[in-house]
Amino acid sequence: MAFRSGLEEKVADLLCNLSVDYEYETEKVPYTIPHLYTPDFLLPNGVVLECKGYWDAADRRKIKAVKQQHPELDLRMVFQAPYNTISKKSKTTYAKFCEKLNIPWCSFANIPLKWLT
Repeated sequence: MAFRSGLEEKVADLLCNLSVDYEYETEKVPYTIPHLYTPDFLLPNGVVLECKGYWDAADRRKIKAVKQQHPELDLRMVFQAPYNTISKKSKTTYAKFCEKLNIPWCSFANIPLKWLT
């Protein structure tokens, strides 16, 4: 079995030598770290505009968490390049990522005026 560190391997050896049964990294425990989200633009009509050029994994996780934990928030994304992929190895674009989360999106060049009024 491969361990992530030498210390983990030493502990596993100790447990084995003492005939203690164990499972190694077989469970996942969800947790939430409290953060504060600061929207880029809050409009008088209640729309929140979040603007992104490059949208890294940490920002995607943040937006996903905000949307899941605050479904009442009318969050909409404005991208410089909505058809960029989320990584070199992925075919998922920024736009597709939003669609999966049911988040309206647009490109900067085509912000719907109805979003703004």
